[in-house]
Amino acid sequence: MSSTATSPAPEQAQPLLSLRGLEKRFSLSGDFLEQLKFKGGKLVREQEHVHAINGVDLDIQRGEALCVVGESGCGKSTVARTVMGLITPTAGEIRYDGERIDDRTTKELLPYRRRMQMIFQNPYASLNPRMTIQQTLEEPIRLHHPDWSPQRVKDQVAEVMTSVGIAPDWGARYGHEFSGGQRQRIAIARALAVDPEFIVADEPISALDVSIQAQVLNLLMEAQQQRNLTYLFITHDLAVVEHFGTRVAVMYLGRVCEVAPTATLFATPRHPYTQALMSAIPRLEDDRPQHIRLQGEVPTPVNLPSGCVFHGRCPHANERCRVEVPTLIATDEGGQVACHGVEEGRI
Repeated sequence: MSSTATSPAPEQAQPLLSLRGLEKRFSLSGDFLEQLKFKGGKLVREQEHVHAINGVDLDIQRGEALCVVGESGCGKSTVARTVMGLITPTAGEIRYDGERIDDRTTKELLPYRRRMQMIFQNPYASLNPRMTIQQTLEEPIRLHHPDWSPQRVKDQVAEVMTSVGIAPDWGARYGHEFSGGQRQRIAIARALAVDPEFIVADEPISALDVSIQAQVLNLLMEAQQQRNLTYLFITHDLAVVEHFGTRVAVMYLGRVCEVAPTATLFATPRHPYTQALMSAIPRLEDDRPQHIRLQGEVPTPVNLPSGCVFHGRCPHANERCRVEVPTLIATDEGGQVACHGVEEGRI
C-alpha cells in the first residue's frame, strides 16, 4: 500500500499562501420574492446555489510554481480570484505569510496588494483603453509608493518594460495598438511594476497564438528566477504544466483530488481522475498508457453528488465512495490524494 491516512507530511517552512476549507457558493436565486414558492400548501423560501469551490486545502511554498489544472468549470479560476480578494469566500480561511487575509477590509488589505499581483486571461480586456501604457504602468506604483518622485516612478516603469521585452518608448501608445502577445507582456509588466513576491496567473496564455505562448511562458520563468517569485498558475493545458510547474494540484467539481510534484504526477498519477487526464495526453512513445474513457457526464455543481464527487464516473467506486467525502492523504511518492481506493490499497 502506497499511502497512509494519518501520517503527517515532513515539516516544511511556513507556506507563503495557505488555503483551508475554502468554499464559494454563487446564488442562482433572484430577489427575495422570486425565492418564495408554494410547497405542500405552504409558502417557503427556496434558494439554489452553484457550489464553485467545496473545501479546498492548498499550501504554496515560497519560490515554487503551483499549477492548478482541471476541466472547465472545476473551480480553478474561482480559487484564483478568491485568493486575490476579487471574490469573497463563503467559508474557509486564506492565510498569506501566516496572516489571515480573507476577513480584512479593503484598507487593511492594501499592504498585501503590493505583495500579491494578478495576470488575467484576456490581454484584450485587462488593459484600460483610455490610458496609455505609461499611465497603466505608473498607476500601481503611485498607489503603493505615493512618496516616490516622478522621475523614480518613470525609471521603475522603464526598467520593468525592458525586463519583459518591450521598448520604453511604447509608453505613449494605447493598448489597442498592440498584438495579443504584446498586450500580455504589458500586463505582466504591470504585475511586476510594484516588485511583488506572489503572482496569480489565471490562464495567461490561453488567449494567445501557439507561437507566442512559449515566449510568454519563458518570460514568466525568467521573471521567477530573477525576482524570486512564487506563482499560482491556473491552466487546463497539461503540456504547459509539465514545462512550467513545480507542483500540480488537480481539481474536479470544486475539490482538489490530487497534489504532487510535477514529475511525480506525470509519471505515477494516483487518483482515477488524474489517471484519465494523463492518459489523454498525445504521446509518441509506444509505451504510452491506454486512453481511459470516463463514463457519464460531469455532475451539475448546483446539486453535488454525495460522498466523493467523482464516484459517478469512477470505475473503482464502492459504497464508501458514494457516502463518505475523501480527504487528502499523504502518498509514498511525496504527494497527496483524496481517494478511498488509494487509501484502501485498491488502486
